[in-house]
Amino acid sequence: MARHITLDIRGMQPPEPLEHVLAAIADFRSGDTLKILSDFEPRPLYPILERDGFRHRAEAGDEAACEITVWSAQ
Repeated sequence: MARHITLDIRGMQPPEPLEHVLAAIADFRSGDTLKILSDFEPRPLYPILERDGFRHRAEAGDEAACEITVWSAQ
């Protein structure tokens, strides 16, 4: 069964947001998604996600200034 996780990284100081995101996706399976709520667009995260086989979509959100959805490309 696919999991859909929401992670609120608003107000966290680096490198805490990155550490939380990587921990959240460490055991992702096909169909799982992570919704990240952030005060900013975490651009340094994107190459790491791509390198590790993930895709993402970032957009202005209703809950946070930036909402990023992450899923496995596998």
